[in-house]
Amino acid sequence: MGHGAVSGGLRAERVSRTVAGRLILDGVGLAPAPGSTLGLLGPNGSGKSTLLRILAGVLAPASGVVTLDGRPLADVGRRAVARRVAVVEQQTDTQVELTVRDVVRLGRVPHRRAWATASAGDEAAVATALERTGLTGREGQSWHTLSGGERQRVQIARALAQDPRELLLDEPTNHLDIQHQLDLLNLVATLPVTTVIALHDLNLAAMYCDQVVVLRAGRVVAAGPPGDTLTEELIADVYGVRATVTPEGPDGRPHVRFLGTVAGGSQVTVAGAPPVRGDSSAPDSGDSPHAESLHP
Repeated sequence: MGHGAVSGGLRAERVSRTVAGRLILDGVGLAPAPGSTLGLLGPNGSGKSTLLRILAGVLAPASGVVTLDGRPLADVGRRAVARRVAVVEQQTDTQVELTVRDVVRLGRVPHRRAWATASAGDEAAVATALERTGLTGREGQSWHTLSGGERQRVQIARALAQDPRELLLDEPTNHLDIQHQLDLLNLVATLPVTTVIALHDLNLAAMYCDQVVVLRAGRVVAAGPPGDTLTEELIADVYGVRATVTPEGPDGRPHVRFLGTVAGGSQVTVAGAPPVRGDSSAPDSGDSPHAESLHP
């Protein structure tokens, strides 16, 4: 679902990270096409959240490099990165009494000098973000009165107010009902930005992603269009689940039907998959980016 040309882009090359002696990411490369939607897949503990935080510049890789338009993130600088790259995390909350407009306005912070008041351009960006996310007319509503799906939509509006060219989302459909999952991903897939989105649901990934990258224990085991990548063999190997995959999804995209776990807990081997290091069932050693505030 490409969305127009955007020059340059965000790229990870041979990125690795170790936490408490355990290898969380091992030589991961990622290069989403400008304007496309790329899905990060893999079981819990595969490194998806850690990779997103490295792409955002929140964490530094132990080795390898993340570049933005060919420049390492460290050379670009945090503030400049925040003007280009927006992040929507799994869950966000605050004890402060904020309105929808207050939250969306936070997206303009990277574009303003310290202590500067909002400009006409800032307010225009906020209004556009509210309109894109269907929140026009709800600017004065309290954050604490919103449902989970509404909060996610407000967080996307905040991210859009940053006027990003790259948007990173970590499991944005968690805790949402099916209608809100589809509404949110329909919105994300039509935005004119390059999107990297971590997802658990393989069918949602097949429906909305142009490309997918599958991680297992911190390594890339498969990458490509969903129709080429989400095979029965890969699902058995990476997830330990038997499934049938048919081209019955929208526009002939793959549809996955799960049949049960692989007999005896054994796994088949995907042709060409690299050896696995570490324990893919372990969490990301505290690197999961559960936000503690609403600040961008």
